[in-house]
Amino acid sequence: MKLNGIKDNAGSKKSRIRVGRGIGSGKGKTGGRGVKGQTARTGVAVKGFEGGQMPLYRRLPKRGFTNIHAKHFNEVNIGRIQTAVDAKKLDASKPVTIEALVAAGVCSRALNGVRILGSGELKAKIAVEVAGVTKSAQAAIEKAGGSVKILGGAEATA
Repeated sequence: MKLNGIKDNAGSKKSRIRVGRGIGSGKGKTGGRGVKGQTARTGVAVKGFEGGQMPLYRRLPKRGFTNIHAKHFNEVNIGRIQTAVDAKKLDASKPVTIEALVAAGVCSRALNGVRILGSGELKAKIAVEVAGVTKSAQAAIEKAGGSVKILGGAEATA
């Protein structure tokens, strides 16, 4: 293979059709929009309009809602924390907080706090200061000799 022999597959690049450029182009005069009416004009927004029939989004039943006050937590397994401690990215002598986890690259960004989950194995003795901990994670942290401090109430522990 040579650089001068590289080209796109046939038909992979389609050239744009220039509408309204004379009758010889085949897309002149009305520009492929038919004749008169709402959709021939500019600024038309009839997405979902079904010609007066009850539209699909109104025919289907509605369920539930989106809670705008819901808190979103970073969920981190204890196995992931142990990996960060082993890689010397997380200092086991300092408390494990959301700022420490973001700095270590365990979490990409801080949400409303951290929930520690119990998947994995923890050998390091760590002090955890987070928004929530599962029962299995709390048991594993305390078994390894660490401590758990819940920040901001008990809404994230369940």
